[in-house]
Amino acid sequence: MNEISSIEKAPDTKEKLLIVDCDIHPAQSTKDELLRYVPARWREHARSFGVRTTNPFLGAMPYPRLTPGNGMRRDAWPPNGGPPASDLAFLQEQLLDGVGIDYGILQALGAGPSTLNQELGRALCIAMNDWQIDKWLDRDSRLRGSISVPQEDTEAAIAEVEVRAGDARFVQIAIPPRALEPAGRKRYWPLYEVASHYGLPISMHSAAFGSRANTGTGWTSFYIEEHVAFSNSMQTALTSMIFEGVFERFPKLKLVLVEGGFGWLAPLMWRMDREWERMRAEVPHVKKPPSEYVKSNVWLTTQPVEEPERPGHLSDIIRWIGADKLMFSTDYPHWDFDHPDFAFRAALNREEKRAILGVNACSLYGLQ
Repeated sequence: MNEISSIEKAPDTKEKLLIVDCDIHPAQSTKDELLRYVPARWREHARSFGVRTTNPFLGAMPYPRLTPGNGMRRDAWPPNGGPPASDLAFLQEQLLDGVGIDYGILQALGAGPSTLNQELGRALCIAMNDWQIDKWLDRDSRLRGSISVPQEDTEAAIAEVEVRAGDARFVQIAIPPRALEPAGRKRYWPLYEVASHYGLPISMHSAAFGSRANTGTGWTSFYIEEHVAFSNSMQTALTSMIFEGVFERFPKLKLVLVEGGFGWLAPLMWRMDREWERMRAEVPHVKKPPSEYVKSNVWLTTQPVEEPERPGHLSDIIRWIGADKLMFSTDYPHWDFDHPDFAFRAALNREEKRAILGVNACSLYGLQ
């Protein structure tokens, strides 16, 4: 499960399917690498006082599994000795070329959006975007970036989007789903408005950084609880955005839920529709059944795939959701990596697999 063995052979196919990996996590070679991209004032500030985020452990990774040696494929360590996914040449060899990825969407996990000092957070988000260009996007045309923004500083977030919106190397805006307030609140609407204006999807990636716990009753005791709860924050954010009227106000807004699974979506749509039928008078601004907003405005990446024992059950789940709503992801270089030749092996027909592996993402992101 952790990796594809070098002696394991993927099944032969008659036709090479287009593959877009919508969740690649590029890493810094050293803990100070990103600081080279911030102004001297903030570089000295970070080195003297640290970067204080919503993560309670100053200077630590957001969750123990992500510390060096944990949480990664065992074969993902590059020959130069750096952390997994920190070396472009090895990432090309092992993932882009080795797996046959035609396009890869970077989901750079950084402290900027959750930094408590908002000016420093803005500087770190700008640095993250410059770092993506310098280390990755300018060096491999298959890679695309996600615009890092300080979502709690609306003015700064919009300013950074304005700077990057015309740059085709960036294809979406990245924010954590666990914000200070529910995702549908009007304090975030200006960011949604500018995203809609430029046709840039909002990408919400689970776990890592965030202002709130992943569960409704607080922080969990064990990593296994956190991993199971990846879907919780996604459901909460999506429900909030629908019932607060975000998609009614911004009908062209596109939302991508990353690394939160997808098996929960059909039951959530059924539940939201049922409650809307009963209590729609409370939310007259929600003009359509909630499931209709999901079908028109929301996409999900596939990893981690919920895998029932019978493949036919997974096929049912995908068809209830709609194969056009799912986009393939590997989560490279993390331990629960999915290989495109082995994911959905028995659950999809040819056209569904073609859509999920690449066509949906190409359509959403405007890739050739």
